[in-house]
Amino acid sequence: MPLLPLDGPASPLPHADDRPPPPASAARRALGSATARHALTLLPLLLLAVWAALDWNAVRDGAARLTTADPWWLLSGLVFTCLGWVAAACVRQGAVPDRLPKGLLLASQIAAGAANHLLPASIGAHAVTVRFLLRQGVPLPRATTSIALYSLVRAVAKIPLLIVFLLAAPTAVPPVTVLPDGRTLVLAVGGVLLVPVAAAVVLALVRPLRRPARDFVRTALTDARHLHTRPGRLLPLWGGAMAAPLLQACVVASVGTALGVPLSWPQLVFAFLAAGAAAGAVPAPGGIGPIDAALVLTLAGYGTPLALATATVIGYRVLTVWLPLLPGMLVLSALVQRKAL
Repeated sequence: MPLLPLDGPASPLPHADDRPPPPASAARRALGSATARHALTLLPLLLLAVWAALDWNAVRDGAARLTTADPWWLLSGLVFTCLGWVAAACVRQGAVPDRLPKGLLLASQIAAGAANHLLPASIGAHAVTVRFLLRQGVPLPRATTSIALYSLVRAVAKIPLLIVFLLAAPTAVPPVTVLPDGRTLVLAVGGVLLVPVAAAVVLALVRPLRRPARDFVRTALTDARHLHTRPGRLLPLWGGAMAAPLLQACVVASVGTALGVPLSWPQLVFAFLAAGAAAGAVPAPGGIGPIDAALVLTLAGYGTPLALATATVIGYRVLTVWLPLLPGMLVLSALVQRKAL
């Protein structure tokens, strides 16, 4: 069968250089995305500068008081602060079934620690962690349920620590201030019972929230049950959750020893754990404010002079907030720049 001739020569294949340029709208979107990323990179440093200006008196007073402290004990307190990042990274890994890169996970917790001191109720730390998990391919439902599991385990892990101190070191506990008074106990129980009641009322009145809430609870229970069957997740989850408050308490004990507070290490550690349990329900940036006041009152209850107790808390804040804040913000900016957040 004869082949019919073509009407004309075959058109050449399109070359890469002959492709039409991208539309102006796409170019503008790319430019806007790059500008937004650079702005997010500089935003943490700007927030750091604003916060430092607002709280400059605390920084100045804390630095003046710390000049008379033992520098080696202050250095040990800084080491305990850095170990707190490792404990937080362990809890984050234990709350997620997916395997996360260790180096980036630790860097994300350094950045999360800085963000935690700028927003109340750990919102900044959780936002950084969720963003990091999403970048690592963790689905959003699993990332959000890991935050809930992280918060629950961190809160529950303090209870056995306090019980251990009550049983193993009874002399470290003030005989009068261990148990709250009746009014405080009633308020605490009422607050615990009010949360599920308020959640049930909201779900009963707002029908569109029922299905997302049901899916969230189902995912959380499934992941929690799965994680507790894996020793590689169970040990970092609960071990890190118990180590984190102990490391923070060791920072307080190091600062107190450096300043010459007339208390033993068990007493200083228990004072921090008790103050954290009393003030943990008050939402504040990084716990700043409520836990400081509670810690000063607890140390004073042990017989520490008020000025020395205040200096101890200021030194604790310098080691756990101000010194790590600048490197934390730099790490946060670097992770944003590398698109890890």
